[in-house]
Amino acid sequence: MTYSVAVSGASGYAGGEILRLLADHPDIEIRTVTAHSNAGQPLVDHQPHLRSLAHLTLQDTTPETLAGHDIVVLALPHGQSGQYTDALGDTPLVIDAGADHRLTSRAAWDAFYGGEFHDAWTYGVPELLVAGGKQREHLRGATRIAAPGCNASTVSLSLAPGIAAGVIDPSDIVSVLAVGPSGAGKSLKTNLLASEILGSANPYAVGGTHRHIPEIQQALGAAGGQDVRISFTPVLVPMSRGILATSTAPIVDGVSDAQIRAAWESAYGDETFVQLLPEGRFPRTADVLGANTALIGLAIDRAANRVTVVTAVDNLVKGTAGAAVQSMNLALGLPEGRALSVNGVAP
Repeated sequence: MTYSVAVSGASGYAGGEILRLLADHPDIEIRTVTAHSNAGQPLVDHQPHLRSLAHLTLQDTTPETLAGHDIVVLALPHGQSGQYTDALGDTPLVIDAGADHRLTSRAAWDAFYGGEFHDAWTYGVPELLVAGGKQREHLRGATRIAAPGCNASTVSLSLAPGIAAGVIDPSDIVSVLAVGPSGAGKSLKTNLLASEILGSANPYAVGGTHRHIPEIQQALGAAGGQDVRISFTPVLVPMSRGILATSTAPIVDGVSDAQIRAAWESAYGDETFVQLLPEGRFPRTADVLGANTALIGLAIDRAANRVTVVTAVDNLVKGTAGAAVQSMNLALGLPEGRALSVNGVAP
């Protein structure tokens, strides 16, 4: 069976990456692409790398344009998806790559986003540990999926095994992330200009203000964390793609080094797209460029009595579009890795 798809926000970074992956999906027909200010223009004018989709023209993003497809993917700025999802009740599968349907807590939404609150959908991180197993079991047959925030899923995948196994204390987590500016979208902003970023590392959303914090707390809470507290600091660095997340948490008293490593080995030993590296090895963002992989390095710092987890992802693939496509495959009953690759691009 071939499924028809409409992708909104198709002229942006997330929308373009979703299209790149779906273009090689044997079960998908990309029928409609939409935008706002760029409507009426050829898709290839904004995504010149998508040569196989050069025949498509960006249409206006309206409920009427998006309706009538088997799948609708919304790749819109935060706070804009809800106005369309309410009108897509007859669409068999809707995937939101924005934040509108991620949070279960209205109070958290009000504190970090504001505006109209929408109910949470099934969270699109298949490998995430949750009570009773993995999140993928909740994605099988799902009709509404919230793709994750790239920073949030990276930190959550980094630490969930230790929390679920009871070997680290979730009440004192520190995460510092080096991130590429593509995660901020394609809109022109002064702080994202090349002249502002090149040759510099720039912290932002410092002091507990980043919008992904409640999403991390929610995800790690589902893994078994009863009191998840996190100091989260992202830093923009001059690479177009990528996240390198360094997260630390205290070791629970009486836990051995072998038990610590076993927690991550048990969680990800059979996973295709989340891989624990051999002891003493740590990933680079270059290792995951273009791939749907999260590579994890684990260190045990007994002097500080903390576990250090270093995780690298491509924020546009495993962080967003790859997670959406992987979750879509599960929802449709297709092979989970269809149209996704563990192989990156180098150099």
